[in-house]
Amino acid sequence: MPDLLLELRSEEIPARMQRKAAGDLKKMVTDALVDAGLTYEGAREYWTPRRLTLDIRGLTARSADIKEEKKGPSVSAPQGAIDGFLRGAGLTSIDQAIIKTDPKKGDFYVAYLEKPGRAAEEIIANVMPGIVRAFPWPKSMRSGFASMPKGSSYGGIDGKGMESLRWVRPLQSIVCTFGPEHDEVQVIPFEIDDIVASNVTYGHRFHAPDAITVKRFDDYVTNLERAKVILDAERRKDMILHDARDIAFANGLDLVEDEGLLEEVSGLVEWPQVLLGTFEKDYLSIPAEIIRLTIKTNQKCFVVRPQGETDQLSNHFILISNIQATDGGREIMHGNGKVVRARLSDALHFWKRDQGDLPDLDTLKASAAKFDLDLKKPLDQRMAKLDALNVTFHAKLGTQGERVARIRELAKVLAPIVGADAALVDRAVVLAKADLRTEAVGEFPELQGAMGRKYALLQGENVSVAAAIEDHWKPNGPSDRLPEDKVGLTVALADKLDTLVGFWAIDEKPTGSKDPYALRRAALGVVRMILERGLRVGLSQAFETAYVSSLYSTVPTSPEEIAERTYKPDLLSFFHDRLKVYLRDQGARHDIIDAILTPDADDLLMVARKAEALTAFITSEDGLNLLAGTKRATQLLAAEEKKGTVVADGVSEALLKLDAEKSLFAAIQSASKSAAEAVASEDFRSAMQALSTLRGPVDKFFEDVLVNDEDLAIRANRLALLKAIREATATVADFSKITG
Repeated sequence: MPDLLLELRSEEIPARMQRKAAGDLKKMVTDALVDAGLTYEGAREYWTPRRLTLDIRGLTARSADIKEEKKGPSVSAPQGAIDGFLRGAGLTSIDQAIIKTDPKKGDFYVAYLEKPGRAAEEIIANVMPGIVRAFPWPKSMRSGFASMPKGSSYGGIDGKGMESLRWVRPLQSIVCTFGPEHDEVQVIPFEIDDIVASNVTYGHRFHAPDAITVKRFDDYVTNLERAKVILDAERRKDMILHDARDIAFANGLDLVEDEGLLEEVSGLVEWPQVLLGTFEKDYLSIPAEIIRLTIKTNQKCFVVRPQGETDQLSNHFILISNIQATDGGREIMHGNGKVVRARLSDALHFWKRDQGDLPDLDTLKASAAKFDLDLKKPLDQRMAKLDALNVTFHAKLGTQGERVARIRELAKVLAPIVGADAALVDRAVVLAKADLRTEAVGEFPELQGAMGRKYALLQGENVSVAAAIEDHWKPNGPSDRLPEDKVGLTVALADKLDTLVGFWAIDEKPTGSKDPYALRRAALGVVRMILERGLRVGLSQAFETAYVSSLYSTVPTSPEEIAERTYKPDLLSFFHDRLKVYLRDQGARHDIIDAILTPDADDLLMVARKAEALTAFITSEDGLNLLAGTKRATQLLAAEEKKGTVVADGVSEALLKLDAEKSLFAAIQSASKSAAEAVASEDFRSAMQALSTLRGPVDKFFEDVLVNDEDLAIRANRLALLKAIREATATVADFSKITG
């Protein structure tokens, strides 16, 4: 079967976007091909700083022919209805239709339509331009002559204005080849803004700038490697990590590993070269955290430490170059060393300034008393100064000092839930924002938290308090680590929940792709902390605790309005959306999540545990069969309810005539009680096991019992029995939302 090779080559793609973009390309292309009637054996995505690549194996050469039956109007229908049927079916005469007879509906027309399949090449050429134009980059730009205003022309290219292609960086070339493994491949030459897909690509920008003609994927990978491009990002990461470890070991050092930095630098180079740089030992007087963050953030370099050391760094660093220099990298190491020394010089200057920058104690006594601060300690002084100077958090949300006061109240409620020491939590909250007044953080914002931790340890704070000051900013993304201990976890939860409730109060919610305050990231962080640390946090209670009426532009006029503001159903729905994203990334099925998640579910840990138990149950034989029976019952009920039939809540035992319905009623009573007890004790696996006992009685009921009995009372009672099935399974989930 044929294989498809696709490459989209552009100017350098930001490293943070590459992995997701490659995944988006794979999903968009494979979904489009499957929707068009093609199948494939496997697909894998690749990326480098300058290209997104897709390798699809075993793609069918042609979509299947489709035979379709299109039902038409009655033979006695008006001519207008018949003409509309002919147009919709593509017929020229009613004689081309067939007449069928239904005992209830009488005679009606039917058209049998045949749609021939299409060649894969045609399908690919049709879908690819739309995929490229609709690609979901977080940020994109227009470029090239096609971006000129409409009506203008240059170099034979007409300007398309706002209709021109938007891409993350200027798109330069497209490769699209298709063909069997051992036969000649062909190019599928679709066109996008005068860029025509071909079989020509380019290797390393400096080492191999000449054009490369490629055929299929294996040939493509080999030619790229000869042209100094390693296509596989995981292989680039592995090369960087092992070479960095080796060069560090050879110099008596240990690499300080950093997975996030490794992921980033692998997205900055196509031909990784690992080098060892150096700086003066005098800079080691700067705290290790500051050195590490400064070198990481500004130069994308790894720090190293003497072998056997855990806290002390070396005056060397490891840099990753994209060029295999003829001088062994000496000039590259020298240039990077100069920049690192300049940044460390700034850091040393601000570190010394911060230690000597003591605020006027007389003006800070009020703030100190407000937060019960010890003005003999530098970090307490900075918190007092932060409050005394009315440093604004947000124009509508008040100062940082006011925000700290709100977080303290919320943290008091969360501390016992998390199991953290309340006194340590309160102390950590008070000091958490103090380092915002340091000059080091003013110059290097990425040091916020790290500076606070360093100062906290210097003034003798509890290690958990110091760790919480740094960790309360975390997690900053789906791959970032969670806070280390319960104190930090509590402060991080309170901080993020206060942020979310506050921005909801002032109606500054994310819209579309716009999320200037990173509220989606904050909510996902809360979800991760709750699920990965097993916390039973009632979000509704947290919203109520965090509610501050003064943040709203209008005063609530009724108890219902106050309740809605404190409960915040749309904020809870926002959390539900983040929960769905998280669980789907963990492999949960979307339909199972929908079956579990109710609009008022505010215990996210319970939702996740239910989803896990339901997934295990619904993939078992008992689960699948019960699902089929439950769906049948639900569909029959839905059809009756749609007609306006009112189905009774209770079942009359006196009207149960057949053994199958009597057995089902007894099984429902027993299973409902057992399942409800298991759910109440949060033993969801036992709840599923209790429901599994319904499988046999439900199957027997539908085999032996006619629901629509001639006796209306018996019929109504049997419908009530079906309703009892639905209610029994609803103790765990809404089975009607589960596919299969």
